[in-house]
Amino acid sequence: MAYAAQIKIPATYMRGGTSKGVFFNLLDLPAVAQVPGAARDALLLRVIGSPDPYEKQIDGMGAATSSTSKTVIVSKSLRADHDVDYLFGQVSIDKPFVDWSGNCGNLSAAVGSFAISSGLVDPARLPQNGTAVVRIWQANIGKTIIAHVPMTDGAVQETGDFELDGVTFPAAEVQLEFLNPAADEEGGGGSMFPTGNLVDALEVPGVGTLNVTMINAGIPTIFVNARDVGYTGAELQNDINSDPKALALFETIRAHGALRMGLIAHLDDAAKRQHTPKVAFVAGPTEYVSSSGKVVKAQDVDLLVRALSMGKLHHAMMGTAAVAIGTAAAIPGTLVNLAAGGELRSAVRFGHPSGTLRVGAEAQQVDGEWTVTKAIMSRSARVLMEGWVRVPGDCF
Repeated sequence: MAYAAQIKIPATYMRGGTSKGVFFNLLDLPAVAQVPGAARDALLLRVIGSPDPYEKQIDGMGAATSSTSKTVIVSKSLRADHDVDYLFGQVSIDKPFVDWSGNCGNLSAAVGSFAISSGLVDPARLPQNGTAVVRIWQANIGKTIIAHVPMTDGAVQETGDFELDGVTFPAAEVQLEFLNPAADEEGGGGSMFPTGNLVDALEVPGVGTLNVTMINAGIPTIFVNARDVGYTGAELQNDINSDPKALALFETIRAHGALRMGLIAHLDDAAKRQHTPKVAFVAGPTEYVSSSGKVVKAQDVDLLVRALSMGKLHHAMMGTAAVAIGTAAAIPGTLVNLAAGGELRSAVRFGHPSGTLRVGAEAQQVDGEWTVTKAIMSRSARVLMEGWVRVPGDCF
């Protein structure tokens, strides 16, 4: 029996923030995968090593966590005021689908440097030394991200002394601006708060009625008070991920919240939309020991936040969820703001399982409606490997 030979596709394996993913230049993909559809999804699934019933992704580039089962496609922008278009695909580990419903804020930090190194940014816009400003169109959600990428001798500067909790080694700092991060198309008629409320009473079968803040900024996110679901907010990954009942609880909250936000039409649809919305629980400041053994003191944070991604507690914090946290913290009356002390603020530092993170947001109320012009945070990014990925030629 004859078998199809492997083909090789130019690719770059990058870390961005606390995530890793396989990056492609759109034009390097096989022609049939340069457009959305089943062929593209099948190709990316095979690259990452999914679906894998063993949940290890041994036969692919994934590393069997939501933070590492990711793909990115970048191309020259079709918009005159942007440099590149960026499309993110969250690859399911054990199921045969790619979720295109949201962005990855962590990998957003690597898009600018990938675009520069791949020749997708006009050289006339790049300083020999200093900071390059890369204008990114986030195609999944239709938003603009501005990446400030350090340059040295005409090349991206990746090494440095910027430390990011959740990442072992220091690197160069990349500042990201998420412009107008609140949704204007998805669910709830385009409102930042799809129900029109800062806090809602959400009925969850088997749980009861929970106070929640449902916000669509950065990524659709459902916030609940930690104490209302039996937690302190200082939990680490194993505390949640080793408990099937806990995971089922948060998935039930997520599904009912998604329905209430107008993101899905039926509860069953939540299983087909794993990447969004996120569900997170918040609490006031308290001292705890992070996953690295570092003590996070209560006075060093404004609040604690734990968030789940693709059905598991995240080891640090998703970048897009950090945007949601910063935005909600800036708006008095949300559960996030109340957990942080209830003050009007333009920035917040929160504790997550790996340490702390600071994110800023500029919020204002206009005609009774809250708007956010931008959210700002710092990340780092680094090329881990570049060359080609190989897949069987008949896999897509």
